[in-house]
Parts: sequence; C-alpha cells; structure tokens
Amino acid sequence: MERVIVDMDEVIADPMNEMIDWYRKEYKQDVDWEKMLVGSWLKGFPDEHQQLILERLLAPGFFRNLPVMPDSVDVLKEMNQRYEVFIVSAATEFPNSLKDKMEWLLEHFPFFTWKQIALCGDKRLVYGDFMIDDHLKNLKYFNGKKYLFTAAHNLTITGYDRINNWKEAAGIFLK
Repeated sequence: MERVIVDMDEVIADPMNEMIDWYRKEYKQDVDWEKMLVGSWLKGFPDEHQQLILERLLAPGFFRNLPVMPDSVDVLKEMNQRYEVFIVSAATEFPNSLKDKMEWLLEHFPFFTWKQIALCGDKRLVYGDFMIDDHLKNLKYFNGKKYLFTAAHNLTITGYDRINNWKEAAGIFLK
C-alpha cells in the first residue's frame, strides 16, 4: 500500500486565517498580503505586532480550535481507505501545540488512529511515496513525489506540482 504523508497547518488546519480573523477583530487592522510572500505569513502583520502574533502561536489552546480546510475530511477519509496515510506536523516548534493538535485531529479526523499521527521537529525523518506540504523545507529532503499545497507564503514558488485545495487532491489521489 502506498504511503501518503500529509502536513497539518495550512494543509488540513487553517491557522493563518484564524489568526488574521482574530487580529482584525482585536486590532481593527488588516494584514499586508504582499509581505506574506517572503516565506512566512507572520511577516504580513505590522512589525510592532509580530511578537504578539508569535506569542499567540506559542500559547496553549491556539491550535485546538482551528478551522478545518474545506473538503479535507471527506477526501482524507476516502484516501485513508486506499493509502497508508500519516498526518505529520513539525509541532515541537510550538510545544503547547502538541496536546492541542492531537485533540484537534482526533475530533475532526476520527478515522485516523493515534498511530497515524506524528508530531515531530523535523520531517526529514519521514518517508513515503507522496508528501503534501505547504513548506519547501519539508519537501526538500523527501524521497517520494512532492506536492506543494498552496498557501499565501508559497504563491511565488515554482518547480513543484501544486495542490490548491482538497478537491484537487481528490482528483490526484482518488481517480
């Protein structure tokens, strides 16, 4: 059975839009989408608030209530019947996220077992036939077929096959 490695943040969970919505409500300001293109959506927030955004990312509870990416549940449920699927998140950068992410995954994707979830620091340790991720740093060393999941911070990157949404993923993996 072929193995598919699926990232969490910006692929099946939506921390960026959650943070932007919170920021707009709290500070009545917008983000600079152009600055997000430099590789981190954090840079899209005003300089004077970037530390605040980072602190919120590091706080307990932030990752627990994130929105689910549209169609990801249905597509991954079917993929899980055809492939060996692992959700792999480089979560140790945000230590408080570990419990939040585990609970979030088990709530929204109950068809995955705890054995299919890997919360780690560096994805170079994983292997498989396919990887879906929004960051080049994770795809760079992967030995299988690489798919860049479109996110605000990677719009200008070329040279990778892209998946723009989960309906497109279904067209690739469930045909």
